[in-house]
Amino acid sequence: MGIRLPDATGALRTYVPRAEPAPAVSAGPGAAPPASRTIFAAAHVVADPFADHRPGAAAAVDWDATLAFRRHLWAHGLGVAEAMDTAQRGMGLDWPRAAELIGRSAAEARAVGGRIACGVGTDQLSGPAAGTERVRAAYEEQLGVVEDAGAQAIVMASRALAAAARGPEDYLALYGDLLRQAAEPVILHWLGPMFDPALEGYWGSQDLDAATETFLTIIAEHPDKVDGVKVSLLDAGRETALRRRLPDTVRCYTGDDFHYPELIAGDGRGFSHALLGVFDPLAPLAAEAVRALDAGNAGDAGDTAGFRAVLDPTVPLSRHLFQEPTRYYKTGVVLLAWLAGHQDHFAMVGGLQTARSLPHLARAYELADGLGLFPDPDLARTRMQQLLAVHGVPR
Repeated sequence: MGIRLPDATGALRTYVPRAEPAPAVSAGPGAAPPASRTIFAAAHVVADPFADHRPGAAAAVDWDATLAFRRHLWAHGLGVAEAMDTAQRGMGLDWPRAAELIGRSAAEARAVGGRIACGVGTDQLSGPAAGTERVRAAYEEQLGVVEDAGAQAIVMASRALAAAARGPEDYLALYGDLLRQAAEPVILHWLGPMFDPALEGYWGSQDLDAATETFLTIIAEHPDKVDGVKVSLLDAGRETALRRRLPDTVRCYTGDDFHYPELIAGDGRGFSHALLGVFDPLAPLAAEAVRALDAGNAGDAGDTAGFRAVLDPTVPLSRHLFQEPTRYYKTGVVLLAWLAGHQDHFAMVGGLQTARSLPHLARAYELADGLGLFPDPDLARTRMQQLLAVHGVPR
């Protein structure tokens, strides 16, 4: 049965959905984590559909559905990157709910033996611009919450620090203090302004080459406290160049949702691990692809062609979800979770389900269906038709 989808002009065309899911999706979960790469999926939160989700309202989370989705990711062998920007940190999810999310998810990870790392930021700060001392205290508070929960810390970029820092020296001092306090090695996250415009000029410079030098200096001064770096600049060449300059003990986790297949596959001089928001909807295919690399020795060999054959076709969907304004990619991620049956509704904290147009969502459905990403294609088609009908699209 065909379904009528609107294009960017509003014109309708008939699309015939796929009849069966991809083998990796229909096979079901239960595999061990990939051995050749460390892979995290940054997970979204499921909103309480009956709560008030107007912009600025306190976040209301459906905890049962949220934790169930994390079990889905762990069951496919992926790690969970918790309370990151995919979970709407700074875009609907406030710090009290983020702290609760960290505690609940870390407890669930212990119960099922799943790997988890959690975002440490400064989003409890509000009002007038904070000075660097308040930023440091906010980071320290959140680091304590994550470490007390028994999770690995991901030190996220801070809007407050970007506003307060006078130059590279403030980043060197603050990050140095934080790393000295960390009980275990952390992941440092460099999030580009395409994901959050308030982070323009992070590390103390608009010049990315100069910013890179400050970033590398922080790592070089504290190599025993840095497990890895997550790079979200959507620039494969820059990430590769940075990766080649990291100490041997420091991993590079790609956050590049445009070039992840080539970066994870790597080259003769190394490869990237992954911490990606797009692996939230792509979990079964991502897990299948990365396991093709496991035949190699520490990731230096393996079935690269098989890996690329599975993952390369997912890039058009990822590029569509992350098109500008990139920060609204979360809307497409939650749409796909609803269509795949991981939650019963298409509602988001902060009302962010309205952040993308109907043609954008329709194209996301078409691309995901073409990949065989829906365990029940009929359910996905029915739900997409319901969404279309609400917007006045006739069957």
